[in-house]
Amino acid sequence: MRIGHPMEFTFDPAARKKATNVTINSDLLARAREAGINLSATLEGALAEKLRERRGAEWLKENRGSIEGYNADVEARGVFSDGLRNF
Repeated sequence: MRIGHPMEFTFDPAARKKATNVTINSDLLARAREAGINLSATLEGALAEKLRERRGAEWLKENRGSIEGYNADVEARGVFSDGLRNF
């Protein structure tokens, strides 16, 4: 079993599909069908992206204090490799 980055999957891609009803602008729906766009795949992709964005924003909010503390420490002391870099 491969364990990925915690932000890699926001849902179980192997979960079964579930039929649902959505309300969509009729003109948009007609144009999407004419263009051959797979509505289910497009919606799944858009929802997954929104979930990734939401989880990322929550992670930043939860870790803001630590990030600010680290940045302040780097500002005051630099990073451990400052003396090792040639650039």
